[in-house]
Amino acid sequence: MTANPILLQRKYARVIECFAKQQGLSLDAALDFFYHSQVYQLIRDGVSDMHCMSDLYLAEELEQEYVEKMAKNK
Repeated sequence: MTANPILLQRKYARVIECFAKQQGLSLDAALDFFYHSQVYQLIRDGVSDMHCMSDLYLAEELEQEYVEKMAKNK
């Protein structure tokens, strides 16, 4: 299923804002991480209707990916 592009943009903004708050990141840093994440690719490509998941769920998935990436870079 393909989501409306305008609705997806709003969804991205809410998820990025939630993720930034959870991680204590600036919105710019959260935005950069989001657009280079696997979570973004899954939502964008419509895999498993990820765009239907709650903003909090997606932010938590993004947080998990962020923690894994930070641990890998240490």
